[in-house]
Amino acid sequence: MLVRSSLHARLSHIGVIAKSDPEGLLPPLTRLLELLAHHQCKVELDPTAARILGQNGTPLVEQASRLDLCIVLGGDGTLLNAARALAAHGVPLIGINLGQLGFLTDIPAHTLETHLTPVLNGEYTLEHRTLLATHLVPLQGNPSEALALNDVVIAKGARGSMIEIEVLVDGHFVYQLRADGLILATPTGSTAYALSSGGPIVHPALQALVLTPICPHTLSNRPVVLSQESRVEMRLHKGVAAFASFDVQDQVALHPGDRLTVTCAPRTVHLIHPPEYDYFAMLREKLRWGTRF
Repeated sequence: MLVRSSLHARLSHIGVIAKSDPEGLLPPLTRLLELLAHHQCKVELDPTAARILGQNGTPLVEQASRLDLCIVLGGDGTLLNAARALAAHGVPLIGINLGQLGFLTDIPAHTLETHLTPVLNGEYTLEHRTLLATHLVPLQGNPSEALALNDVVIAKGARGSMIEIEVLVDGHFVYQLRADGLILATPTGSTAYALSSGGPIVHPALQALVLTPICPHTLSNRPVVLSQESRVEMRLHKGVAAFASFDVQDQVALHPGDRLTVTCAPRTVHLIHPPEYDYFAMLREKLRWGTRF
């Protein structure tokens, strides 16, 4: 769901999360803090951001209930990690890009003052992005759960051969796939690993999921677009050193007989963009599409 630019309440209690690699972090962090001070914002620093300044910080999840906004300094991976950590608290996120592509962290660091000023004054675009909830039931061991904003991936190990996965949607058998792996992506994740594996780009306002095979043995195994109401179950039948990955942040080993069930989480991730944000302009820039003739 996308809420177009409108005047919202002013954002005054701000959390700052920084990328784990400190290289190149101090100049944009200093400028960001000067901007927040100019707007008389109360600021909470996560441990990484605080360490750069020689201060002590606390995990923002401990203060999430008091935050109006969390500003992420880093790349998409940093924002994905923050989104999963803060998902239960509904804290809106906005990203300043210090990484490579920046599909989610869409504010360039050199223009942070220009783009953040209207946001802090309550003028911004708000998006509600789908979050995946997973439940792993291993043949041996204890069940586990994880969240993912981009995608859930089942893949072969580094030296493993193809794996075999049985896929069911809402209890209905779809196929038994022989491939290097399988991606279940949200619209947010449709421009990530799923895109490079031949999946479609799905606008984030759509209520959909994308099931994309990775290098399938049978060429007729194509991406399938599913309803967000779907319950997807993936059962590993064969696979050496196979694993499940959640936003490439967390991984867990899989063994034949393990079952991974994925549904949409009851909560969404709230992303904030500057008021002039344009999804298709972002695609053109990040994917280097041709310009209008």
